[in-house]
Amino acid sequence: MAKALDPLVVGRVIGEVLDSFNPTVKMIIAYNSNKLVFNGHEFFPSAVTSRPRVEIQGGDMRSFFTLVMIDPDAPGPSDPYLRERLHWIVTDIPGTTDSSFGREVVSYESPRPNIGIHRYVFVLFKQKRRQSVTAPPSRDRFSTRRFAAENELALPVAAVYFNAQRETASRRR
Repeated sequence: MAKALDPLVVGRVIGEVLDSFNPTVKMIIAYNSNKLVFNGHEFFPSAVTSRPRVEIQGGDMRSFFTLVMIDPDAPGPSDPYLRERLHWIVTDIPGTTDSSFGREVVSYESPRPNIGIHRYVFVLFKQKRRQSVTAPPSRDRFSTRRFAAENELALPVAAVYFNAQRETASRRR
């Protein structure tokens, strides 16, 4: 059972996107090599246009991981009828490297929230073996839980999220 003070519970990631799980590896996500992602922190969309570096700590030479990035608040937090919007899938990430050594199944789509504050969630699953994953037919109405079940992935081993909202032109300068 997740603790009430767990930022994934407070941010409603546990419940709306994922079932409760115990993290077993450390996942470090950095945009532009120095902007680390921490649960609940806010980034301007202009700061996250390029795919991040994702480092996995706690795996070994025989481990492989799948990374999924989604927006559970699409198109807007008050009416997320496109929940979940898929932003990225990388599979077969070796447990001793980073996501650049994995196989990109769905290319990175940068966050572009139109209305309200959106959560962007990175979820890491440990694979049972190297495996082939089929890209979903659409980025909209993706389900992280369904994806995990269809690809025989167990509960997540790590997750982190950040917030972003639409930037005004003056913010981008």
